[in-house]
Amino acid sequence: MARSLNLNVRVTGPLSEFVSAKVGDDGAYENVSEYVRDLIRRDKDRTDREAFDRLKAELTRAFAAPDSNYEQLDADTVIARNRRR
Repeated sequence: MARSLNLNVRVTGPLSEFVSAKVGDDGAYENVSEYVRDLIRRDKDRTDREAFDRLKAELTRAFAAPDSNYEQLDADTVIARNRRR
């Protein structure tokens, strides 16, 4: 079951005004909690996308390497090498 986390955040001045404009009758969100959850989801999506892009770039470099960069190994050799580590 997902754990619940309560957050207390104080914003003042321009940040408070900005959040107030996003919430309520004129804003896109019903309440501040909904707005903060959306910000967290977007940040998580961005972080996941960046991790995927790094992995994709690494795999692209690996697959672009010439075959001469690779050494053919059989399963027994790989298993033995990993046991030594």
